[in-house]
Amino acid sequence: MEQLKSIDLFAGIGGIRLGFERAFGESLETVFVSEWDKHAQTTYKTNFIGDKFDIAGDITKIAVTDVPKFDICLAGFPCQAFSLAGQRKGFDDDYKGMARGTLFFNVAEICDRHKPKVIFCENVKGLTIHDKGRTYDVIKNAIEEIRYATKLKGYTVHEAVLNSRDFGVPQNRERIYIVAFRNDIDSSGFSFPAPTDSSKRIRDIIEEKPVSAKYYLSETYIETLRKHRARHEAKGNGFGYEIRDHSDVANAIVCGGMGRERNLLIDKRQKDLTPITHIKGEINKEGIRKMTPREWARLQGYPDTYQLPLADVHLYKQLGNSVSVPVIEAIAKQIKVILNGGAS
Repeated sequence: MEQLKSIDLFAGIGGIRLGFERAFGESLETVFVSEWDKHAQTTYKTNFIGDKFDIAGDITKIAVTDVPKFDICLAGFPCQAFSLAGQRKGFDDDYKGMARGTLFFNVAEICDRHKPKVIFCENVKGLTIHDKGRTYDVIKNAIEEIRYATKLKGYTVHEAVLNSRDFGVPQNRERIYIVAFRNDIDSSGFSFPAPTDSSKRIRDIIEEKPVSAKYYLSETYIETLRKHRARHEAKGNGFGYEIRDHSDVANAIVCGGMGRERNLLIDKRQKDLTPITHIKGEINKEGIRKMTPREWARLQGYPDTYQLPLADVHLYKQLGNSVSVPVIEAIAKQIKVILNGGAS
């Protein structure tokens, strides 16, 4: 197929790009990347070493004229404003002076200038129900109203909620995916991918060798978690830690890297339980540990060749904020069929 150019906005650690590159191969070239978090930039640069440009920072400070011409826009715009796990403030959300909920309109502005063939967005499932659906309607209408030519208006928008557990990773993670084709492209034959592999379980992503004692919880902390859960259960709430069976799938690893306690494992392979970090009390004798960053990367479908260069605290945040690469790849393959004129 023809050579295409893409841009990667709110790029995180490059999960959306990785999925598209797997689908399109050498026919897709990334020409612009924007990501404001410096730690995410470090992980991104470590893994995408061939780029001949620097990662741009805050998208609100980037002039649309500084973005080069492109054919496909990839945009995993911030999820916190719409997440079911957050306060769901939507367009009113503010974080460190940035209105995260309005950052989508920077995507729309860039696309309005360059009129790409395809706009691809990913967000939390909660986007569809925020403000009784009005938030999503605003986003969809903004895409549809981008004008391509004097007599040809806008884009055709397709959307679907897909679960990562259906695409070869053992994680129960529902996300909404938005694919918009420019109206001079016949996208009537586009469909989101059917499930490809629902067989994977936690046992498929567990580290091959015993993990460091630092991932094992202290007896004191486990007791705190148990008391915390008991308090919530007494109030009729379901909040609390969870120990996942190896034959099960993981709960969603969430934005910000929080919620590690909802995906605890029993792993008794590590025999040396001497604390190597500052903890209260001794390491538990039940074998209860949290998943490692590599296990989280596998839950998101990143290959083991993908490098994790930073401290755990940053990696948990980055991977929790990332996407499930196999889902992206499956959707990108469907997009490629349309851009290929229906040929797979």
